[in-house]
Amino acid sequence: MYFLLFYDYVENIIERRAPHRQAHFDFIQGYVERGELLLGGALDAPVDGAVLAFKTDDQALVEQFVQLDPYVNNGLVSKWSIRRWTVVVGCAM
Repeated sequence: MYFLLFYDYVENIIERRAPHRQAHFDFIQGYVERGELLLGGALDAPVDGAVLAFKTDDQALVEQFVQLDPYVNNGLVSKWSIRRWTVVVGCAM
């Protein structure tokens, strides 16, 4: 099963994320290594949010990710949502 996590960022995210960026990357690395987080990145022009694609049988894993993410815990994410994603084409990882 796939899930998409959508983040809305606060204004001036580029400047405000700098002190938390390495902690955020260190945090997500375990999810990547376990194959749970497939893709992730900020939206561009404007940089006002991000999308992360997870592969897991349990939405609770994505909810736990949100609760532990340094970006969320340091007030850089103003809103988030999780959507189940039905993949019908492409390379399933």
